[in-house]
Amino acid sequence: MPGNRVLLLGSGPNVVAARDWARDGFSHIVVINNAWRVRPDWDVLVHAGDFPLDRLPPLLGSEQIIISDRDYVPAQNALGGFVYAGGTMAFTAAYWALHALKPSLIATVGCDMVYEPDQDTHFYGTGTADPLRKDITLRSLEAKSARLMVIAAMQGCAMVNLSEADESRLVYPRAGLAELDAVTPGRFDPAAPLAREAALGYMVPSGQYWLEADRFDVAALDALDAMWLRVAGV
Repeated sequence: MPGNRVLLLGSGPNVVAARDWARDGFSHIVVINNAWRVRPDWDVLVHAGDFPLDRLPPLLGSEQIIISDRDYVPAQNALGGFVYAGGTMAFTAAYWALHALKPSLIATVGCDMVYEPDQDTHFYGTGTADPLRKDITLRSLEAKSARLMVIAAMQGCAMVNLSEADESRLVYPRAGLAELDAVTPGRFDPAAPLAREAALGYMVPSGQYWLEADRFDVAALDALDAMWLRVAGV
């Protein structure tokens, strides 16, 4: 297996497709919040700071670990911080994996962030559509996924979406399991948006960016999102 390869499971309805996938193509299975229920052989559970403790797994395998905000805030900060990366777990868990596991591939499923009216929003039924909440860091989910894809490529990691859903807010290339050995990171030039991020100075070391939201310029962040989309070729 060429380097670490991560399967990242979210809670979208189509994540159930991953229940029976062979895991020998992946070095790590990283699950987000309730997605630990999808299959028992996960390696890392990354959960939000407000995730109810009674929803955590009652027992852990000898090599399973749980990652909380104490762990992923520093990882997110190392790769730009929440304001630029997007404050929802589909991105936060991916940035943690990118920083901590140094993978050559992160393949996602159940992370499309599309919520159809009158249909289940999550694999376990109906839940809160967190990525759609009114939040200054989530004005363009497409742009935030573009940024993640580009930042990952800078570290030699390809981002792909294994979902077969008709719609996705992720701009990563689609791929099938049989195609993963041929996947390589794209080539991008992120100098301009990275320079703009540095100039804006919207780093919040605590991760609690909502406490400082008054100092963030919405128009400037929208323009930054547009820059990342252009760099990603979207």
